[in-house]
Formats: sequence, C-alpha cells, structure tokens
Amino acid sequence: MHYYRYSNAEVSCWYKYLLFSYNIVFWLAGVVFLGVGLWAWSEKGVLSDLTKVTRLHGIDPVVLVLMVGVVMFTLGFAGCVGALRENICLLKFFCGAIVLIFFLELAVAVLAFLFQDWVRDRFREFFESNIRSYRDDIDLQNLIDSLQKANQCCGAYGPEDWDLNVYFNCSGASYSREKCGVPFSCCVPDPAVSIRPFCSPAARATLKSKWDEFIFTKGCIQALEGWLPRNIYIVAGVFIAISLLQIFGIFLARTLISDIEAVKAGHHF
Repeated sequence: MHYYRYSNAEVSCWYKYLLFSYNIVFWLAGVVFLGVGLWAWSEKGVLSDLTKVTRLHGIDPVVLVLMVGVVMFTLGFAGCVGALRENICLLKFFCGAIVLIFFLELAVAVLAFLFQDWVRDRFREFFESNIRSYRDDIDLQNLIDSLQKANQCCGAYGPEDWDLNVYFNCSGASYSREKCGVPFSCCVPDPAVSIRPFCSPAARATLKSKWDEFIFTKGCIQALEGWLPRNIYIVAGVFIAISLLQIFGIFLARTLISDIEAVKAGHHF
C-alpha cells in the first residue's frame, strides 16, 4: 500500500482581503476624481463640444484630474476584481502597472535632480504657455492664481512675463482695460483687506522701482526653487510614503499570485 502526502497549499484569505481593501480605496478615489472631472467639464460645456479642449493653448487642469482618475479607477478595479475572483491575469496587470509607475517616478526624480537646468527651462515654457491662455479657462486661471498667491510670486521670472497675455500686454496697440496690469494674485496683500483691489489695473505702468509696493516682483520659478530646499524633508517624506505604499501593494499582489499558482499547480509529495 502506498501513502501520499498532499500539499496544503491554499489561497490566504488574509492577503486576499487585505489586497482588496488596499485597492478599494484607490478605486473609490478614482471614481471621485472622474466624477469631479466630468462635472467640471459639464460646467464648462466641454462635454457638448470636446474641441474646446484642443482650442486651449495652455493646459486644462481638469485633464490632469481625469487622467489621475482613469489610472486610479483602472488599477483599483483590476486589483479588487483580481483579488476577489483570484484572477491571475488581472493581478499581474495590477502588479506590473504599479511596478512601472514606481520606476517612472524614480526615473523622473533622478532625471529632475541631474538635469535641473533642462527642467527649469521646460517649466518656464510651460508657465509662459499657460500665461498666454490665462483668460481662456477658469480652472487654469484659478490654478495660476493659487500658485502665485501661495508663493507670493508673479509670472515665471517676474511681472514682465504678463506681457505675453493679450489682456495684460503693455504695447501701445492694446486697448484692454487691464493693459499693463497683472492678475489680482500678484497683488501685495493689504492688511486692511484680503486683496488690494486696485493694484492690478496698469500696475506695471508705474516706475519699476515702485512695483514692490503693489505687486510681487519675484518670479514663481525662483519662489519654487527657494521653497524646495526649505521643505526637502516634507517632499522626501511624501515620496517615501508613496513608494512604501506601492511596494506594499506589489508585495500583496505577488504573494497572492504565488498562492493561486501553488493551488492550481496541485503538487503532491
């Protein structure tokens, strides 16, 4: 008589439902991002005329929200269904996508550190492109205003950059009421009110030496370059936390895949 001892391989419920819980958060966050993005587009009438997106020369912040939402929704859905249904294909897709995103983030961080001048030039081009489109999209306008107010800066390298915008241009051919002005977010706050109401119209028509009395004269690129060293530990902490979450997700997915493969193999000894 021969006796066989079969393996006790089984799919761990602990890893299975931990991975499901891990992904349900991202899936729900993706739904929220998609909902907010579509709502913003509907308010601007983009859903009824998609060509409005291509007509904007700068970047529409809603596009970024939708892209993040699509990625989070897709990965969260694949991880949730893959874990519950023990589907190896979906789990491998989820794991591979997280690994790819992790290495892309790492590569971007290293390249940004090694090629700082190139990054600075690209950011200047990006900022100037959005200055030109400042009045074309309300979300873009709010994004630039928030950046300038938070960092107490104006333009990419200074207030003169607002000459790139047709409404704030100082040329004699301009008939805009905002000629030689700057957005209100460039205004130096008045202690009596939240915003100095009359700093913007023709603020740059005065002597340049008096600009700092009314508007921020530091460019946003300089402001961000000064902000990063002061907050390097916060930035590093956020990057490490995101990386650890991704590594944890990869570990859960790989462990669950190994359990499923072991069960399907059905080896005995």
